[in-house]
Amino acid sequence: MGNQTYQKRQKELARLQKKRDKDARRVQRKTEKVKGGPPLEGEDPVTGEIHFERLPDNY
Repeated sequence: MGNQTYQKRQKELARLQKKRDKDARRVQRKTEKVKGGPPLEGEDPVTGEIHFERLPDNY
C-alpha cells in the first residue's frame, strides 16, 4: 500500500516539474520575441502608434 502512495507522489512531482519547465520555456520565448520589421510609414517607432496626416480640404 505504501508503494502506491510513493508512486503517485513521484508521478505528481514529475507532472509539476514538467509544468514548471513548460512555463519557463513559454516565458523565455516571450522575452526572445522581437518586434518584426521597420516601422510603417507614419508609425511612431517608440510607441508603435500610427499617426495619419489630415487630408487637404479640396480632396
